Amino acid sequence: MTELLHPDAAGIARAADLLRGGGLVAFATETVYGLGADAGNARAVAAIFAAKGRPHFNPLISHYPNAEAAFAHVEANAAARRLAEAFWPGPLTLVLPRRATCPVALLAGAGLETMAVRVPAHADALALLRAVGRPVAAPSANRSGRVSPTTAAHVLAGLSGRIDAVLDSGPCPVGVESTVLDLTGPRPCLLRPGGVTREAIVALVGAIERGMPPAAAEIGRVLPSPGMMASHYAPALPVRLNAREAAVDEALLAFGPAPAGAGVVFQLSVSGDLAEAAANLFTGLRALDEEAGRRGLRRIAVMPVPKEGLGLAINDRLQRAAAPRA
Repeated sequence: MTELLHPDAAGIARAADLLRGGGLVAFATETVYGLGADAGNARAVAAIFAAKGRPHFNPLISHYPNAEAAFAHVEANAAARRLAEAFWPGPLTLVLPRRATCPVALLAGAGLETMAVRVPAHADALALLRAVGRPVAAPSANRSGRVSPTTAAHVLAGLSGRIDAVLDSGPCPVGVESTVLDLTGPRPCLLRPGGVTREAIVALVGAIERGMPPAAAEIGRVLPSPGMMASHYAPALPVRLNAREAAVDEALLAFGPAPAGAGVVFQLSVSGDLAEAAANLFTGLRALDEEAGRRGLRRIAVMPVPKEGLGLAINDRLQRAAAPRA
């Protein structure tokens, strides 16, 4: 059963406890209701994709109670600080390089070196974030492909029984998603229009581009943003899919028991648990890329993963990783 919580002290405390325990809680922001999970808990983040039926591991926005907390996890340039001072709390998401010490799970950022962060302008959301004491990853609280929810009733219509709780704060005042601005290139790029207008951003930081930032062209990849199609972190080594065993010059990304004689192995889930595999996916690809490179191996072999449930998203990511390089 999905609990319906009131946004009083007891309800916020209950929601915070659920999030810290790895649960999923929908909560209102000024834009739409978000489906929250502890951003540092990869298994909880994987549960977001499962609950939404989300077919791709697109980057998620990590929510913070203030700019100082957000900028402790990402590298903020001068433009980011000006924008935060002007529009946070508010419906603006900034894409910035993640710090080496960032505790947010790689799955929350789709395995990339960037993160999408914001501080919502909603009293209940801010109270919840302060009570949790951790960043909360939260896409819109709806089934994938459906209309974004602006009331608790909308959330329950799509996700009742699939999530732990909804913190009911009434209708969302803005009703459209946050603006997403990428600040990783030489000029800001507007990746998604939303609650903060392009004109307001230009007035503060000057000319901005629309669409993909320049770095997106690298190896045919698209830089991350919630609300856009994204290809994700690709290892430096080529990837071979549907492998039943690993050659002597290959590292192995295993799902289920690894074949005898395999050398360098990262186990997604020895028991065949798709949620566990999703939580481990990006960490595993990175670990094998680094270790195989050190040992002079030439490729990463990947055991088959079922194409059902979260397996669809896992296979989507693996197919992108294995795609021919430009």
